[in-house]
Amino acid sequence: QVQLVESGGGLVQAGGSLRLSCAASRRTFSSYTMGWFRQAPGKEREFVAAISGSGGNTVYADSVKGRFTIPRGNVKNTVSLQMNSLKPEDTAVYYCAAVGATYGSTYLPQRPGEYDYWGQGTQVTVSS
Repeated sequence: QVQLVESGGGLVQAGGSLRLSCAASRRTFSSYTMGWFRQAPGKEREFVAAISGSGGNTVYADSVKGRFTIPRGNVKNTVSLQMNSLKPEDTAVYYCAAVGATYGSTYLPQRPGEYDYWGQGTQVTVSS
């Protein structure tokens, strides 16, 4: 079992920045692929970004590419999502997720059903 706890959400003006963090309970953090998803009211949960357990491989949704990054390097079993140039359409509950990494695979899952563990979510609201 892996327990995930997100933090760092809040209210920010358009153009501003926020940094979300996801703390994992397992010490073998590097054995898991970590993903970030978001869900706006009335919409399906959508992929935002993912990073391999080694930190050497990342993938981003087109809607956030160039604005959001997952800083490389796990600090105390924490993975972050740095969000810059925020837009009102980024408003959503943001979730981190984890799934056991497959040794030797470079594939990073981008569908919610591919992840086994989820945090409780943190609200991000971007005002115009």
